[in-house]
This record gives sequence, C-alpha cells and structure tokens, in this order.
Amino acid sequence: MQCSQPLVSVVIPCYNHEKFVQDSIQSVIDQTYENIELIIIDDGSKDGSVKKIKEMVDVCKERFVRFEFRSRPNKGLSSTLNEALEWCQGKYFSALASDDQMLANKTSIQINYLENNNDVHAVMSSVNWIDIHNNVVSKRNLPYIEYNFEDIFLSKQTLYACTQISRLDSIKSLGGYKVGCTIEDWYMWLKLSELGKLVSLEETLVNYRLHDDNTIKKGEVIYSGMIEIAEEYKLHPLFLKAVKQIVWIRIAAIILQDKKKGGRFFKETFEADKMVVFNKNFYRCLRNFIKKPV
Repeated sequence: MQCSQPLVSVVIPCYNHEKFVQDSIQSVIDQTYENIELIIIDDGSKDGSVKKIKEMVDVCKERFVRFEFRSRPNKGLSSTLNEALEWCQGKYFSALASDDQMLANKTSIQINYLENNNDVHAVMSSVNWIDIHNNVVSKRNLPYIEYNFEDIFLSKQTLYACTQISRLDSIKSLGGYKVGCTIEDWYMWLKLSELGKLVSLEETLVNYRLHDDNTIKKGEVIYSGMIEIAEEYKLHPLFLKAVKQIVWIRIAAIILQDKKKGGRFFKETFEADKMVVFNKNFYRCLRNFIKKPV
C-alpha cells in the first residue's frame, strides 16, 4: 500500500438490498485506490441483506485498512450516515448506496482532483443507469461543471449525488446530515456550497441502479423533502424561485409514473405561469411524456 495516499472513508448504508448489496461491496473492493476504510451499517433490513453482507466480511477485512460492520434497528438514512461519520477516520468521505456500484477508478480520479484543488469541497461525476441485471440502460454524461449555491437551490444544473466524494472535515463542520431529512443529499450540497465550490467531472464513475424502489420514482417524496429543506431558506431572495423549480421537479417525477395525473398537474401549473417555458424543468416534463416508465 502507498502510505502517502490519504485515507478515504467509504460508507455503505444498507436497507433491504439483499439482491444488490454484494455488488456494491465488491465495487469498493475492486477500487484501484488502495487506502480505503469501509464502514457498512445495515439500517434494520427486513430481508436477507445482513446475511449477504456477512458472507463478505472476511474478504473486506483482508482488503481494507479498516473495516466496520454494524446491524441494528431502523433509524433512517440521515441518522445512519451520521452514525457512520462518527466512525470515519479518513480525510475524505464517500457514501455509496447499497444498490449502486463504483467503477474501479472512481476513488483514484476524484482523490487526485481534490488533492490538487483545495478550494473544492466535494466532487461528483457522470453516471451509468443500470438495470437489476447490471446491464447499462442509459449513459448520463455531463461536462465539467462547477456548482454554486444558486445553481443547486434553483436546480439549474444536473448533479448526480450518487457519485459524490467530499472532504470529511467539511461535512463534520456542518454538523453532518439533518436527521429525518428525506432528501439528505440535496440538503448537504446546499450546505457545502455555502462553504465553497462543488465540482462534477466529465468521467463516468458510478453505476446507478434502477429498480422499483428508487427515490427518483417517488414524486411526492421528492417534493415534500425538497420543500422542507427550502423552508430553511425562506428568507433568502431566491426562495420563491426555488419553490417553483421544486414544483416542476415534482411534476416531472409524477409524469414518469402516471402520465394522466402528471399531465393534469402540468396543464394547471403551465396555465398559472406561462413564463415557465424558460425553465429547464419544464422541458424535462416534456421529455418525460415520451419516455417509458423507469
């Protein structure tokens, strides 16, 4: 192992992903970057996730400089991430959903960038969307992007949260994740962007799993979660604009699941504000009308 490498804390919070969690763990094992500690917390899974994780304990202990696994009753994702933060000893923090996969060079590429750009607090990337059989069904390629608070609050730029790696000190300085928050990643990106710059690299570094329980398919969950977070900024001059964006994000998600219901919301919202034609989420809705359900 190259002792000069900064330690990276990878955290896998698991909940009812017995079909996918071993693939997620294996993707961390396969990282070309060596100096990694892996922390897995099962958040009260009701399926066979714990058994699947235990089957990989020995190989994890051999691969990683430090390995921790804990299983306990359900507390929710934000609480699970905060629990993991207390264990983390690395310079950098990377949370990986237990149904997603890192590509082998993810950690190496992102750490190299962060080590050479001290003003950046977190790095994202492009993604592949994969099905339950690990087949790539869509490539979501982004150019190099630098995000600021306004970009994130007004949803001006695409940001693939599943690809993140952050400075651990930055996250801890914010007090970690907001307990009970259902859109914990958006909350964290807003808070980090108040500290400084966030960046997305062009490289594709993560496989994001599509299945029946994805958050992106839950329009009402997205809407209520984002509104709750936006309320923290209700005195901000961009608050009303942000709420309008969230409404259109909600409609776009609903259209993917129920085009008739989504169409009704689309028509009512458009008739109330025709200036929305200058809103990129308006065109996301139009695209979703011709998409097959994901």
